Amino acid sequence: MNRTVLEQFPAGGPRGSWPAEEFASARRDEGLPAEVVMDLESDAFLVIIPPRTPEPANA
Repeated sequence: MNRTVLEQFPAGGPRGSWPAEEFASARRDEGLPAEVVMDLESDAFLVIIPPRTPEPANA
């Protein structure tokens, strides 16, 4: 599954701060389907655009 990573944020951010969620929200306001996922290997939050699913052909 290929995804486009827009930005990476360290998991140990300041308490009460959600920079990855704020960044993703701003991208969604721009019309991008941005999501936040956790990358356990790098201990970071990634803001991604999920792969597009092909639209079904009209039969």
